Amino acid sequence: MDAQGANDTYDRGASAPHAQDQQGAPDGVNETPTGPRTGVAALSPRYQVGVALALAVVAVAVCVHIGMVFLHVAPSNTVTKQHGKAIDEWIYPEFEQNWKLFAPNPLQQNISVQVRAQIRTGDGSSRTTGWYDLSAQDGRAIDGNLLPSHTQQNELRRAWDFFTATHDGSNRPSGLRGALSETYLRRIVVMRLDRADASGPGGVVERVQVRSRTTNVRPPEWSEERISLKPVYRMLPWWSVPGDEAEGGVR
Repeated sequence: MDAQGANDTYDRGASAPHAQDQQGAPDGVNETPTGPRTGVAALSPRYQVGVALALAVVAVAVCVHIGMVFLHVAPSNTVTKQHGKAIDEWIYPEFEQNWKLFAPNPLQQNISVQVRAQIRTGDGSSRTTGWYDLSAQDGRAIDGNLLPSHTQQNELRRAWDFFTATHDGSNRPSGLRGALSETYLRRIVVMRLDRADASGPGGVVERVQVRSRTTNVRPPEWSEERISLKPVYRMLPWWSVPGDEAEGGVR
């Protein structure tokens, strides 16, 4: 075999497998292996439709909830005036938001919650304590504290706000939540009295009376505003203390 024939044979041998590979795969067929379907794609069409409907329902519920919360915290507008009852029924009590949008007017009063107690002493006599300024106690605990607790900052204040929101000016409950707010506030003040050992050795708290002391914040020196700085008191009636609370059952 001469050199030319050897080269022709080599060229045919080198190109033959390539040509065979090209001829072995039919046109339009992809021989790349595919793995099993996963996730929603692995479900039957009927279940895929069910998943799509469930996701749509969840998306609608989330949008409705976000809209209700927005309307609850937004300033008064036409929608809230017409549908305020429906918005409140959606929000209360689980989703209550104690804030408003668009820079609400800051509180321009100092409100202190105070309590006194009627004590049955160990010898059977009765005495009435002086007034305990619970708000001032919380203020001293917060002052200079880099990490004040949520309880010190908000428990008493929120309890008083809850009471005033559910009672009229004569301290009569204006709704079904009135009794709940009274119980909540009473338990807090009894707990505070117990911490302060107001009953003394052998004594028991029989009744408590709560009042608020409200004073206007003094205007700045450059202001021409004139307001009264005389404190205003709101006195609540005496509340009897149940036995389990009087014995320190609430901590």
